[in-house]
Amino acid sequence: MTSKQRVLSALAHKNTDHVPCNYLGTPEVDEKLKAHFKTDSMDVILENLGVDIRVVEAPYIGPELQTWDDGRFQNYWGQIRKSVSNQAGTYNESVELPYAEFKTVQDVENFRWPQAEWFDYSNIEQDCNKYRDYAIVFGSPGNMDVINGTTYGRGVELVMYDIALDDPVGMACMDKRFDCCYQISEQALKTGNGKIDIFWIGDDYGTQNGLLISPQKWRELFFPYLKKMCDLGHKYGTKVMLHSCGSTRAIWNDFIEAGVDIYDTIQPEAADMDPADLKQEFGDKICFHGAISTQKTLPFGTTHDVIQEVQERIKTVGVNGGFILAPSHNIQPDTPLENILAMYAAVTG
Repeated sequence: MTSKQRVLSALAHKNTDHVPCNYLGTPEVDEKLKAHFKTDSMDVILENLGVDIRVVEAPYIGPELQTWDDGRFQNYWGQIRKSVSNQAGTYNESVELPYAEFKTVQDVENFRWPQAEWFDYSNIEQDCNKYRDYAIVFGSPGNMDVINGTTYGRGVELVMYDIALDDPVGMACMDKRFDCCYQISEQALKTGNGKIDIFWIGDDYGTQNGLLISPQKWRELFFPYLKKMCDLGHKYGTKVMLHSCGSTRAIWNDFIEAGVDIYDTIQPEAADMDPADLKQEFGDKICFHGAISTQKTLPFGTTHDVIQEVQERIKTVGVNGGFILAPSHNIQPDTPLENILAMYAAVTG
């Protein structure tokens, strides 16, 4: 089977020659793999790992974004961020919160939000042709991302108040983010000319122990966004993959009703997110992406532990298809190289 055939068969809940797989890693892990494989090409790395998926993008070509000498930079959402080091690596964190300054809905309207024409779609179909033997994805966990993405410009605490109180200013920020992502996505999917297989969207609805908000509040505020994005993906013939961190089992029936075809990431340590249990309850209605622990097994286990977990996931989650094996989030910088290699070797081993 080609990688595309393997992925599409799995998404049709059919058995394949082996379970398909995907790669997610931080930039530090990318560099570790480049050094190991003696290449600067991520395509070479993905080929060596046996990854079945390739991502096509619409790069930003809009107005010049501001930078400062102290390392701060503006992204196209108008958020001010800075690379912040932790004990293992670095993440780009918010250091200023411009959306928190909004006092009225008109302030939100007046802000410089990104426009669909600020992105270059011209190479999407060409890249789809280049990767024609692979399953093609457009999008990312940050596509849609109305809760998490808004916190980067408004702050977590204020966004939680916005949700609790239905604050019109906060909700207007989320509406703006959604509209931008929708328009960019539609142009990309249209340009893909039917060659994009998976439309990737995301938002973080869960914590380690349960939902971030009540199921009723989620249904009221966030189901409509999700349904509209799923309808968009299906309009252009794609499967829709939803990323959400944490424990979200309480609203999986809502995900299925909205039209989600694939759930990413499946964190096995989160409450009520045991992959085998989820497969048993929902496996005939939705497909799975992820499920290999980035909290415990990959960073802290032995290669034997990693291989055992991969084999267990294939045996339980991979039965009758419906599973793309991948790390449950980006592989983190403190993950031993030998564990990463063991995970991918075990897919076909």
